Amino acid sequence: MALTLDAAKWRRRPGIRRLLKALGADQGLTRYVGGAVRDDLLGLPVNDIDLATRIRPEDVVERLEGAGIKAVPTGIEHGTITAVSDGQPVEVTSLRRDVSTDGRRATVAFTDDWQEDAARRDFTINALSADPTSGEIFDYFGGLDDLRARHVRFIGEPLARIAEDHLRILRFFRFHARFGAGEPDAAALDACAARANDLMALSRERIADELLKLLGLPDPALTVAIMLDRAILRPVLPEIAPGAVGALARLITAERQAGIEPDALRRFSALLPSEPLLAEKIAARLKLSNRARKRLACAADRRLGDNPRALAYRVGVECAVDRLLLAGEPARAASVIHWRIPKLPLGGGTLIAKGVPEGPAVARTLRQIEDRWVDEGFPEGEALARIVAETLARPDPR
Repeated sequence: MALTLDAAKWRRRPGIRRLLKALGADQGLTRYVGGAVRDDLLGLPVNDIDLATRIRPEDVVERLEGAGIKAVPTGIEHGTITAVSDGQPVEVTSLRRDVSTDGRRATVAFTDDWQEDAARRDFTINALSADPTSGEIFDYFGGLDDLRARHVRFIGEPLARIAEDHLRILRFFRFHARFGAGEPDAAALDACAARANDLMALSRERIADELLKLLGLPDPALTVAIMLDRAILRPVLPEIAPGAVGALARLITAERQAGIEPDALRRFSALLPSEPLLAEKIAARLKLSNRARKRLACAADRRLGDNPRALAYRVGVECAVDRLLLAGEPARAASVIHWRIPKLPLGGGTLIAKGVPEGPAVARTLRQIEDRWVDEGFPEGEALARIVAETLARPDPR
């Protein structure tokens, strides 16, 4: 693992050079911080760059505007400005220290001490910073050693860090699933288990967002198993049983076998009981979108039928893929994921022209024809004409 960043490579990113100049990076006033530094050291793609600066927020705005860079006060009360340089947004945050916290939000004061700012971050691997000119890494809490060991560890006392922000309980498990190797940090795990009830003080939206981020990782099954074993989710999602992790593991295997991308909502469904009304109720409690609620309810109904395309026609491709993967049928799921649902090439007017009386009889007859059309594989031409003729030849079942 490299111990410095390739500063020249980073400066070639659009808009970065003039942004760093405006914020006095060559005078030591501004550094790269957080996830971008961590990911670069791990050889992972770096998408978003965050900057921390000794400059106060109002002066950041003045410097940016003076350099012709758009300044958006996205979180100025907490010291964060979004700088839009050459069309590229970069978050710039003034160094801070916590004055008070209540487990959900913090009151901050600004500082010019890099270590004081780093100390308010959650994990050692997230507290690294880098000099934009030289690429030198600054590590105040052993983050480089933890990065080498793939060890996710709180900065300082885990219970204190969780008291500052209860969401760190879920973040710990997400970061372990993404970056960790081996067993989770014992002190952190014990603290998360001891304070799991603190999650009840958080908004359900924040809980859902963090949980879905975890489930969307390549293979979170082992981490989720630890969470369920230690009853981390029980206060907010008591419906999830410890045995549900087996369903999650089987789903992840099925996704891979089918060559289908991981999907956090589908994986969440694997953890829930196969009861549509209950699944929808849980989704509503988590403030998920109406679309997500309907999808979870549909996936919770595990009925498949014999024909995957008939299933996809009746419940939609997305739900059909969910059900088939949850049932451990990757080949059938793969067979429909790119299938375009056809439209019955027949309307009520055609039936009326063939002598069906206007009114409810038209809809009933269309449904009969459609059911046979689906069961016979969506035929066209003579085969469809045969279905129509045979249906019309039968008495109306009314």
